[in-house]
Amino acid sequence: MAELYAEVADEETRLARGPSQRQYWDRKTFSSFAEQQRAMARSGTLYVGNLSFFTSEAQIYELMSRVGHVKRVIMGLDRFKKTPCGFCFVEYSSHDEADACAQFLSETKLDNRVVRCEMDGGFREGRQFGRGLSGGQVRDDRRSKDDYDAGRGGYGRGDDATADGHHFRRTAHAKRPRDDSEGAEEPPASRQRRPESPREEDKKEEEENPRFRQREDDADRAEDETTEEKQPTTTELPTQQNQTE
Repeated sequence: MAELYAEVADEETRLARGPSQRQYWDRKTFSSFAEQQRAMARSGTLYVGNLSFFTSEAQIYELMSRVGHVKRVIMGLDRFKKTPCGFCFVEYSSHDEADACAQFLSETKLDNRVVRCEMDGGFREGRQFGRGLSGGQVRDDRRSKDDYDAGRGGYGRGDDATADGHHFRRTAHAKRPRDDSEGAEEPPASRQRRPESPREEDKKEEEENPRFRQREDDADRAEDETTEEKQPTTTELPTQQNQTE
């Protein structure tokens, strides 16, 4: 009978907490989920999500100080722009204070947004930067372009993601085909140009340059004059008969 009462109590507790959510495992920080759970059991650090990009540290201090002594707030930053990107880490003086914040302040409003507070295994340098391909959080990368959120950078970037919606599509630059590559297309015959020999180039230049045409005319004219000088004169000499007369 005691076991039955215990099962009923567990079921009531589960229903009171609402539908269970999948627990997050930070694979870049902890080698296993069990290691993360052990760190969370003694940690005084809290993860706060769904913040507005415009929420300040002072606003976070004011809310989180209601349940305990806040040692520091580490703002989440866009790793490219180094601007707030919608999350932070809050360090309390003890694990109990952090746990109280996760229970009582989660799902409350901060700067007109419902924030999410969860226990964290502890802050390490580098975790303050967003891990999305755009530099911010992955959730904003997955959000559709039709989904406008004024507090988180406007429209989402989901249409730039691949079919699974997890990563941006990386557009590869088209490689320029090499001339000696197999299957390379040859330019049309009209665009192919046969290299001209030096003689043909000189001849073409002479035809196009009026100075060369003038030289040719002068040369032809000089040749005609020389020919006229070389022709024998046809003057008739008086015959002997005419001299006798």
